[in-house]
Amino acid sequence: PIFYRAENADEIDFSKYDYVVDAIDTVASKLLIVERANALSIPVISSMGAGNKLHPELFEVSDIYKTSVCPLARAMRQELKRRGIAGLKVVYSKEAPIKPCNAADGFTHRRQTPGSASFTPGAAGLILAGEVIRDIAKVSE
Repeated sequence: PIFYRAENADEIDFSKYDYVVDAIDTVASKLLIVERANALSIPVISSMGAGNKLHPELFEVSDIYKTSVCPLARAMRQELKRRGIAGLKVVYSKEAPIKPCNAADGFTHRRQTPGSASFTPGAAGLILAGEVIRDIAKVSE
């Protein structure tokens, strides 16, 4: 187990895999995974932001360039376009992230690292897994 980043990227040989699932929250690492997998023509599916979201039923599968609302997807779109990457299958939600409140007064909205409800990332993970299985089995809907 490692936290995938440029400094240790060579520790993982992507050529050994049939499919890559990205569920990292760091844009730089996500981009590195996509670039490495694309260079080897290995399909990738990437999870976008699940932080500060409470409605797992709103997750959907799309191409990164058709996403909206999700701040992580926006950052990825911009960087992928800049790097000339034409597409990326993603799981994302159109749900606007909730704004955390100060626990002391319950009213003061503040900026913080997004937190996740226990069920939201799991729901995104199940969608990711289902997409991979359907793609490998070449099942269309």
